[in-house]
Amino acid sequence: MPAAALKPPPTQSTSTRAVPLDLPYEPVQKRPLPPGRPRDWYVTHNRRLKAMRLAIALLDSGVFVPDQARDEKIRSTARLIGVHPPSDTTCHMVRALMRYAR
Repeated sequence: MPAAALKPPPTQSTSTRAVPLDLPYEPVQKRPLPPGRPRDWYVTHNRRLKAMRLAIALLDSGVFVPDQARDEKIRSTARLIGVHPPSDTTCHMVRALMRYAR
């Protein structure tokens, strides 16, 4: 049998079309944070978690390049998944996560 006959048929890429989010969005079970850390640590930790959730939601909706993730798009995605509107710093962090995940 020729090698070309063994190749599976090509699958449709999701990069050309947006994939709808699976709603309703259900966050994971929250656990208490470790006590005794400086307040700055908690702020940064929660900001990173929020940026990660938003980056995952953007990737699920078909935004794969950081240049496509403008502040308005990130904030509309936050509204869609039920997260408070992110600050400019968090939006920057979302784009950085998308950039370094490649």
